[in-house]
Amino acid sequence: MLLSLLTRKEKLKFLDLVMHMVAVDGEPTQIEERLLNIMLAEVGDGIIKEYTFKLSKNLEETVIYFKESSPTVKHIVYLNLLKVTMMDDFYNTTEHIFLEDMRLEFSISDFKKKQLMRLVYNERDLRERAKRVVSN
Repeated sequence: MLLSLLTRKEKLKFLDLVMHMVAVDGEPTQIEERLLNIMLAEVGDGIIKEYTFKLSKNLEETVIYFKESSPTVKHIVYLNLLKVTMMDDFYNTTEHIFLEDMRLEFSISDFKKKQLMRLVYNERDLRERAKRVVSN
């Protein structure tokens, strides 16, 4: 969501960060893989061709890069990290800890976190309502 607003470098760094997040608890789930594919489509073909799909050795470098970014960029990145963890029905403690660490690193307030979470819930609810409407 809103990944197209990021610069080329921000998109590449975001992909690196999201790959680290889904790897914290082992292999990505099917839902995580589907969301990653949607995010890849959103960042664009040029970025996909450029990205290596390997975890960088230095997660800290990626975190520092985003710490120095604008609040808007931090919010977009955090929103999409939230989306990956909140779209399936499984609560994962290691992903939660990773997200909370990123929130603190990016200086995102608890209030802003709740606003971003609400966006993810609203998108999820809209998708479910649309499925019901087209099914009947």
